[in-house]
Amino acid sequence: MLRATRFLKKGAGAITRISATSKHVLRSSATQQRPYHQAGPDTSEKETIVKLLYNIGSKKEVEQYLRHFSSVESQKFAVIKVGGAVISDDLATLASALTFLNRVGLYPIVVHGAGPQLNTRLAAANIEARYEDGIRITDGPTLAIAREVFASENRKLVEALERLGTRARPITGGVFVADYLDKDKYDRVGKIVKVNREVVESSIRAGCLPILTSLAETPEGQILNVNADIAAGELARVLEPLKIVYLNEKNGLYNGTTGKKIETIHLDEEYQDLLKEPWVKYGTKLKLKEIKELLDTLPRSSSVAIISAEHLHKELFTHSGAGTLIMRGHRLFCEQDLAKVDSDRLRALFKEHDPAIASGETTAASYWQELAQTKKSGGQYWVYGDEPYQVAAVVVRKPGQTVGVLDKFIATKSALITRDHSKLVWRVPRGDDNLSWHFERADGSWAIGDEIVFWYGIKDWSEVSSILGTAGPTAAAGAAPQAKAPAGTRTYSTMARRMAVRNAAPSSRRSYSTASPGSPLRVGLIGARGYTGRELIRLIDSHPRYELAYVSSRELAGKPVPNYTKSQLDHVNLSAQQVGDIAKNGRSDVDVWVLALPNGVASPFVAAIDEATASLRADQQPVIVDLSADYRFDSSKRWAYGLPELHREKLVGSTTGRIANPGCYATGSQLGIAPLLPYLDPTRLPSVFGVSGYSGAGTKPSPKNDPAFLKDNLIPYSPVNHIHEREIGYSLTRAAKPEYPFNAANPLKVQFTPHVASFFQGIGLTLHVPLRLSITAKDVHELFKEFYRGERLVHVTETAPLVRDNAEKHYAVVGGFAVPPQSDGAAGSVSLAERRVVVNVTLDNLLKGAATQAIQNMNIALGLDEYAGIPLQEEPAISLA
Repeated sequence: MLRATRFLKKGAGAITRISATSKHVLRSSATQQRPYHQAGPDTSEKETIVKLLYNIGSKKEVEQYLRHFSSVESQKFAVIKVGGAVISDDLATLASALTFLNRVGLYPIVVHGAGPQLNTRLAAANIEARYEDGIRITDGPTLAIAREVFASENRKLVEALERLGTRARPITGGVFVADYLDKDKYDRVGKIVKVNREVVESSIRAGCLPILTSLAETPEGQILNVNADIAAGELARVLEPLKIVYLNEKNGLYNGTTGKKIETIHLDEEYQDLLKEPWVKYGTKLKLKEIKELLDTLPRSSSVAIISAEHLHKELFTHSGAGTLIMRGHRLFCEQDLAKVDSDRLRALFKEHDPAIASGETTAASYWQELAQTKKSGGQYWVYGDEPYQVAAVVVRKPGQTVGVLDKFIATKSALITRDHSKLVWRVPRGDDNLSWHFERADGSWAIGDEIVFWYGIKDWSEVSSILGTAGPTAAAGAAPQAKAPAGTRTYSTMARRMAVRNAAPSSRRSYSTASPGSPLRVGLIGARGYTGRELIRLIDSHPRYELAYVSSRELAGKPVPNYTKSQLDHVNLSAQQVGDIAKNGRSDVDVWVLALPNGVASPFVAAIDEATASLRADQQPVIVDLSADYRFDSSKRWAYGLPELHREKLVGSTTGRIANPGCYATGSQLGIAPLLPYLDPTRLPSVFGVSGYSGAGTKPSPKNDPAFLKDNLIPYSPVNHIHEREIGYSLTRAAKPEYPFNAANPLKVQFTPHVASFFQGIGLTLHVPLRLSITAKDVHELFKEFYRGERLVHVTETAPLVRDNAEKHYAVVGGFAVPPQSDGAAGSVSLAERRVVVNVTLDNLLKGAATQAIQNMNIALGLDEYAGIPLQEEPAISLA
C-alpha cells in the first residue's frame, strides 16, 4: 500500500512548501561529537530531527515513510551509490544528507566511485586513461593509483561524517569477491561473483554507516577494479533494500526532447516505449537497462531513485519526491466483458476500497448487474485494472452519450483510460487526500457542495452538466477552465497525464463555479472613498467575472464612480440597515460584500447581513470580505484569515464565506517569518522595522499623510502595541504546526515599529528573526524559494528588494537574506544570542497589502481561479545601486 500511496499526493489545502535542507537541521547538532560507543541517535535529537522533517512534508507522510523504512532490518533500508564528482564537488552536502538520515535512526549503505579523481591522478602521472566498451582498462600502474585514490576519497567522506558527529566505518575491501571480467581485454577488471554481507552488517551493528569503495578481490587476493554502479547493484541484489539511490548533480533523469525532469517511471508499463524515444541512447539506455535488470531481481517493493544529495531527504520522506523515481509497477489491462476479469479478486478490491460497496449502500453483484444492463441497452463499459488487482477503474458510457463517466476508481494508474477516452468526467469529495493528483489531470473543475467535478477533453460545461444531471454555472460556455493544480505534485507517469476518482454524496454546502467566463458575480463595495476602495474599483473593472452592484461612500454619494467602465454607476450612501435589506435576497442581488472601512466600523454591516441571511442556506448567503481589523482575531471559527499563502486550506474549506483580509504590514511580516517558524528561538522575539508610504495613513488629513511635513522626514508612530504587532503574532501562531515551539497557550510575539515616509505607496520591511540554530544566507534563500514555490503573488530574490521597484505591483518580494558572520568560518560558531536571519520584504500596501489580496480571497471563496483578474507580472529584476 505504501508504494501506491506514494503516487497519491496530498490534498489541495495541504500543500507542503517548506524544504528544510539537511544543512539547516544539522548545524545545530554538529558542534558536539557523538561518543564512539553510542550505537544510535540520541532520542531527543531524533525527535527534533523528525519534527523538522515535518516541514518538507506532512506529519502523516513523514511518519509513514519512517515506519516503512524502520520496519525492515537496518541493512535493508537503502544502498546509495555516490559518484566521485559528488565527493569532490559537494562533499559537505552529501555528509549532511547522510547524517540527516542517521539522526532519525536509519543506516544508508554507501558505495562510492572516484572516476574524475582517478583521471586527474593518472594525467599527473602521464598515464593514459583507456576505455573499451565504456569499461576502464585497468593495468598494474592504473590499479595502483586507483587503490590510493579510492582510499583517499573514502577517507574524505568518512572524516566529513565524523566531523558532523556521525560514526562511519571505511570499508575499502573484503565485501566484493570477483573473477576477471575478461583479463585479456580489460586486464584487472572484475565481475562480482559473491558479496560478503557480514562486513556491512557488522558496521551497522556497531552503529556506524558503512562507506564502501567498489574495489573487489579474487579468491586468491588479487585486487580488481569494478564500476561503482555495478558494485552498488550487486550489493542491492544481496541485501534487497527498499531503496537504491543513485546520486547525481542533475537531480534526476531528464527527457531529452522536452528538457523536463522525468518524475516517475513504471518499468513494466513504460520501459519498451521509453527505449523507442529518440533521446534514449548511449549512457541513458544503458542506465535504464541496468536498472531494469536490477529491479527485476528484487522484490516489487524496491525502487530506484536518481536524486541529488541536497534533495535526498525530500525524495525519501515525501509523496511528492524531488528526483526521478523508478519502479517495476504492474501492467494494466482493459476488458469490456466482466467474464474476462477475475471477478472474485475485483469484488474483494471493491468491497474493501469502494465507498458505496464497502458501506453496504450497494453490493458488487448489484453493480455487476447494472453494468450488464448498460451494455444490454446499447451502452458500453470498460473495466481497467492491474495484474495483482491492486488498482481498478470502471468507465461507463450510457446509451446515446459520447463522453464516458469514470464511475469507479481505486488507486492511481490511468494510461489505458486516457488512451481509450478522449473525454471524461468524474467527481471527488472536497476532502479527498489526493485532490492535487486530480487537478493535475483535469482540464477543468467545478466545486459543488462537498464534491468537486473534474473533466478533461470538454469545452462546454453544458456537456458535463447533461452527463451528470447536475445544474451548474449558468453561462460557462466557451473554453474550459484551466484547473489550478496545487504546487508540489509529482507527476506519476512519464506517459499518462489524466484521470481519477471515487463517488461521493452531494450536500447543501456552498457551491461555486471554477468555470470562466460565466454569469457576472455582483459586488457590493462599502467604503469607496479611500485609496484601497479606488484600487478595488479598478481591479473589479478589469475582472472577467465581477461587476459592481453598489458602491457606497458617505462623502461621494450621488457622484459618478470613476475608473469604472462596465456600466454607469453612481456612489450611494448605504446604511447598515439598507445593506441588510439588500442581503435578504441572498445572492440574487449581491454575491459578495467588500467592507473597506476603518477599524471598528464594519461590525454593524456584518451584523445586518448575518441577521438578514440567517434563514438562508449556506450556498445562498453572500460572501463577506472585511478589510478592517475587526475580525482578524475572531475565535469563533466563523471567519477565515485571508492570507492564502499561509491559510489557503482554511479558505478553500470555509463554509461561512466570511474572510478577514490581513493588514498590509502584517501581510509582509508574516511572509518574511513563516518559512522560519520551525527554527525560531522561543526565548527571543522577532523584530520588524517597517516603513510605509503615506497612502497607508488614509485620506483623512494628518501629519502622517501631509507631503510637505514628510519631506526629508521619517515619522515613527505607535512604537508599541500596534494592532499589526498583535496580528502578526496571533496569525503566525494559528499557522503553526503542533510541533513548533509556540501555540495558543504560548503564542508567538513580535516587536514591530512602523514608520511613514515621503513616498506615496509601498512598504519596506526589515525583519530580524532569532533562530535556535546556525544557518547560511544561501540556505535561507533556498528555504524561502521552496516554501513559496508555485505562489504567484510572492517572489523570492537573493538581493534586497526595493520599495520603488515594487510600487503598483500586485506581488510581494522577499529577499536580501543575511546572517551574522561566523567568527571562525565554521557552522555553529555563532553564539545563541547572535543566531538570527535578516529578511527584507517589500509590497504595495494598497495592492497585495489590501485590494489585490481582497480579490485573491474573493476568487477563492467564490470558486474562481485564485489569480483571476489580477495582473501577474514576471518576477522583477531587482538590484541595489
